[in-house]
Amino acid sequence: MITQDLAQVFDKLYEPAARMATAPLLALALGVALYLICEVVDFLRPARAIVFIGSIAAGLFFQLQILMAESPPGAVLEGTFIADKQTALWGMLFLVGTLLAWVYSIGYFRESLPFKAEYDALLLSTPVGMMLMIGANDLIVFFVGLELLSLPLYALAAFKRAKLESVEAGIKYFLLGSFSSALFLYGAALLYANSGTLALDALAAIGTETTLATAGIALVAASLFFKVSVFPFHLWVPDVYQGSPTPVTALMATGTKAAAFGFLIVRLTPLLPPAGAQTIAAIALLTMALGNLGALVQSDLKRMLAYSGIAHAGTLLLVVAAGVAQGSVVAGGQAAWYYMAAYLFTATGAFGLIGLLEADGAHFTKLDSLRGLAHSRPGVAAALSLFMLSLGGIPATGGFLGKWFVFAELVRADMIPVAILGALLSVLALGYYLRVIVVLWMEPTPEGATPSTTQRPFSAGLATVVCCIGVLAMGLVPAIFLGQLG
Repeated sequence: MITQDLAQVFDKLYEPAARMATAPLLALALGVALYLICEVVDFLRPARAIVFIGSIAAGLFFQLQILMAESPPGAVLEGTFIADKQTALWGMLFLVGTLLAWVYSIGYFRESLPFKAEYDALLLSTPVGMMLMIGANDLIVFFVGLELLSLPLYALAAFKRAKLESVEAGIKYFLLGSFSSALFLYGAALLYANSGTLALDALAAIGTETTLATAGIALVAASLFFKVSVFPFHLWVPDVYQGSPTPVTALMATGTKAAAFGFLIVRLTPLLPPAGAQTIAAIALLTMALGNLGALVQSDLKRMLAYSGIAHAGTLLLVVAAGVAQGSVVAGGQAAWYYMAAYLFTATGAFGLIGLLEADGAHFTKLDSLRGLAHSRPGVAAALSLFMLSLGGIPATGGFLGKWFVFAELVRADMIPVAILGALLSVLALGYYLRVIVVLWMEPTPEGATPSTTQRPFSAGLATVVCCIGVLAMGLVPAIFLGQLG
């Protein structure tokens, strides 16, 4: 019986549409296996970087094939997975974010260098989970993707095992993530008890007006709120972001948030009742307020960006509120993708530069230690300033247009008061973003400070240039990206 079931599964995979849809996933899975083989076989070890980059490149190629196809595969594997243009766009974000995080990690680890192969293999497996999450048309498929993303991140958060803060970050993330997974499974069980199915399109057709279904949707949404760090499931973020290795923090802040928000906006929003739009908007505004107020009082740059990430999660949640109010996710999904793409380049670049500065000691994550950095490292200071301006939504950056599209969705949904409050809370964020720029350029270098002699890896500089180009391109020539969004 089991043999027959496996044969049926492989028959489904051999269908042309299924091959095209699962090609990015299979390319990355094969890449992880090849990478581990290269680590075990001595004479293949120099090829590890080629395998990592090749796997990401293959994933991007197959996603591009889906994006450019006249007839994308759509629903495959008996309707449990959807490979359409939206899935391909989000998948390309995941792959780019993973590649940038990996490039920034080159030269970052010192005492953990003997375990770098394990780090790379775990990192390469995370976009598999992300792509399963965004393409899931079944709650079980989504849960498999969620765990394929979460389990490697638990280990990566505690990867600097010699540092207590990193181990503590991994334990906190694991324990709270386990509760989040339990909430998701309980919510899915309630939805199944109500309707007898876990397929999202079937759940949307049946409706979720009953008390049991409403409770199930609330628990599933609460699990996603944890992953995207939305109130009241946001308190873990500062400690975990601060303790984790900085390249891992960059992936947490961008990839994980993108995967959870992508599923929430594209797949789950049609299940949410229109009456819940105001409640979601209130949670989003409260999240923005708590994130911005928390960031204002931080003296550590990683903790400041952690609270900033909470505020950005609140901004993205406004797209969900607008989509629920309108009963449509098409335009909201496009606004969310653009916002998340701009945030990916911006936040990854910011965290990457912090990781670059950490080569001189952990004290360089303190805001005061950045005083006068523009005189000793003008390139780093200029790039970090650009990322701060983009996070604050200053014109000519991708962050500005991302916020513009979010508030435009609120106006289109006739949620004018929410849009006004959201814009005011976004302005509040400039208080701490501009403070970083002032410290970099306008405050004197501390007495006794000596220029760093630490050699900077070329890879980190290249990744920073890519992030800067991405931020400016999304702010100055948005037509390049908007053309793909239709």
